[in-house]
Amino acid sequence: MQKTMWKLLLVSPALLALHGAISAPATAKDAPSLSAKDAPATSKQLQPSAAPEVDDFFTEARQDTLGRNEVSQIPGTRRVNSVDDFSDVPPGHWAREALDDLIQDYGCIAGYPDGTYRGNRTLTRYEFAAALDACVDAILGGRDIPDLPIGRIEAIERLQEEFAAELATLRGRVDSLEERVQFLEDHQFSTTTQLQGEVVFAVSDVFGSDDALNLDDNQTVFHDRIRLGFATSFTGEDLLYTRLDAGNADYFDTVLGDLDQGVFTHSFDNGNDVELGWLAYYFPLGDSIQVYLPAAFPLWQDFVPTISPYLEGYTGANNAISSFAESSPIYKIGLASGGGLGINFELADAITLSAGYFGGDSFSPLEGEGLFNGEYSALGQITFDAGALQLGLTYNHAYFNNSPNSDSSVFDIGPGTYRATNPFGDATTTNSYGVQAAFELSDSLAINAFGMYMDAQQESSDNDAEIWSYGLGIAFPDFGGEGNLLGLFGGAEPYVGGFNGSDSDIVADDVPLHFEAFYRYQLTDGITLTPGVIWLTAPAGEKDADDAIIGILRTTFLF
Repeated sequence: MQKTMWKLLLVSPALLALHGAISAPATAKDAPSLSAKDAPATSKQLQPSAAPEVDDFFTEARQDTLGRNEVSQIPGTRRVNSVDDFSDVPPGHWAREALDDLIQDYGCIAGYPDGTYRGNRTLTRYEFAAALDACVDAILGGRDIPDLPIGRIEAIERLQEEFAAELATLRGRVDSLEERVQFLEDHQFSTTTQLQGEVVFAVSDVFGSDDALNLDDNQTVFHDRIRLGFATSFTGEDLLYTRLDAGNADYFDTVLGDLDQGVFTHSFDNGNDVELGWLAYYFPLGDSIQVYLPAAFPLWQDFVPTISPYLEGYTGANNAISSFAESSPIYKIGLASGGGLGINFELADAITLSAGYFGGDSFSPLEGEGLFNGEYSALGQITFDAGALQLGLTYNHAYFNNSPNSDSSVFDIGPGTYRATNPFGDATTTNSYGVQAAFELSDSLAINAFGMYMDAQQESSDNDAEIWSYGLGIAFPDFGGEGNLLGLFGGAEPYVGGFNGSDSDIVADDVPLHFEAFYRYQLTDGITLTPGVIWLTAPAGEKDADDAIIGILRTTFLF
């Protein structure tokens, strides 16, 4: 108490003069918080952290609590040597003498970089208390304490009484902030990197009568998938994303092989070994262009708007339960092993042009492979976003060469019949056209729809296949509680609608309808429970095969 008293005595005359100059009424309010710069949002909903921007007097006055001990070191201010340094404090100004006392006698006044003091700016009681506290801290350096007249001591006592509550509140906040900052510094993972995790536990089974596919031979399974992501920002506007994956979520089995239809978003099986799952870098070029530079395992939905605002989960496990219901299969065309390049160009406020190229075997130096001489997929899309209404027009051109590193599968992560995913078992060129639309009728109801047509050409002959897919989704956000999601979906997974050419032995698929319902229940901020069911009317594209019913209970942990 004695120390605080003498600190106040040193500056009381000038501070009293400044206090009397405050023109706005003194109203107590919460102190301003640090503002953060906007960070780039990617389609995977990752945002790099940005350094706080100090832009107000209060935060400048308290920056010394973060390890800065002099006012001259506060970002956004500069030390002054004379009141003449202030362009907005002219000679004859009634507060000029008080400012000069603080500068010359105590050296605790700092100005703004533009050479102004901004003395007419509205000041709150909290800001004045913070300035008072910062000033006495700045000038206290072991100097001799002078004898003061009784009148000045009485003035100091009035100051102490007037701002006792504000100073106590500020000191309490500063102490609490210092403890929290120290804890974060001691336990932080990295100053530039955020650790993001997703863990999936899922119990599921498939049901169907004994038929040619032998679906009933499948057993109830307990799957897991783990993802650890490292989101690193170097400038506050870029993002380097590195992800490690492990899992044992295998496909259900048929006598023809894996049941590709009804594939889950979390389907991934590497025996629970840890391996690289995704490596990519996002960065801006000017104000209108964002660049996506993947080095391993890219997907088109990594940067292209998929026009599926609630069902899309970017192969995560917190939205739709199947890969097909997430978004149009046109975003899943291509080999997701190699690298490439993607760009989003904002032509106008509501129009975005997306374009990209992925090389399937971009890492291989063998003949017929590599970045440009092997399998590849190229996509272009124009997106119209009018808020509640979104529309996307998409074109994809791809080549699959049936190299030793590939099975010529057209759709990389599952949706579609056997014939649609590999129509010829040979090198194939595809040209695909898609349209997607979404409309949010209200905060609690949204619909989305898509249609896709693909022309697949066999390289070794004149055979070509017509591949079709379409779907309609309905989403009910916050259904039954905040964070919950009820989703309904129906459509036809990619199927061969017809063949043309010399090979008369190739037959088309029956239309494989896919119906899905799920309910995501937000148990806690980091845990969701999602029961769901998928009904397939023509497994493997065979209407004569019995319907398949897939049931699942998925638990997702996010951290």
